[in-house]
Amino acid sequence: MPEPHFSPELFRFLTQLARNNDREWFAENKAWYERDVRDPLLRFIGDVAAPLRAISVTITADPRPSGGSMFRIYRDTRFSKSKTPYKTHASAQFRHLGHRDAHGPCFYLHLEPNKVFGGAGIWRPDGPSVQAIRQAIIENATLWKKITRSRGLRSQAAFGGDSLKRPPRGFDANHPLVEDLKRKDFLVVTNWTEADAVKSDFLKRFVRFAKTVGPYNEFLARSLELDW
Repeated sequence: MPEPHFSPELFRFLTQLARNNDREWFAENKAWYERDVRDPLLRFIGDVAAPLRAISVTITADPRPSGGSMFRIYRDTRFSKSKTPYKTHASAQFRHLGHRDAHGPCFYLHLEPNKVFGGAGIWRPDGPSVQAIRQAIIENATLWKKITRSRGLRSQAAFGGDSLKRPPRGFDANHPLVEDLKRKDFLVVTNWTEADAVKSDFLKRFVRFAKTVGPYNEFLARSLELDW
């Protein structure tokens, strides 16, 4: 069996960080962070690159410690009421080559004490993008239903994110897919446990999820005229 990428120490560090979220404590424990959080996550990113390319050549898994797929542990506190300097989770986003910011089709991994999950889709697409996705749902309703109502997707994931309270302007309030048209986020998520995350087959679990929801990401990508 392959060696697990993550250990319980990852979650222990993040638990302690949540209790001691200040620069002095982090500086004293930076080696712990690098050994049990940063480096294992970078190794996971490097190892998942080839399996994700087999799903789509447009998805990137970049194991660089800065500017790659891993999100920084440092919080941007400029516009936040909370001034705690560090995130209390570790995460990575595997982005589309044609849409390299956080709001394009992607796969996502989140590691946090009592909150481990994988995601796919688009979080907060901009106005033109959400309009294009909604139009694609209407024009390709049969394909959309085939993908989103499939047994495989339903068994592996659930829809997440926020929706409008009312149908979007310009769309039929009585359309049979109106609940899909009301979405502001086009996300699907699956939940795991900490115990799952520290098992040797966790990378395979993540890839299985990504493969299952790959057609969902493909639909969104092609709605935005992106390759897949």
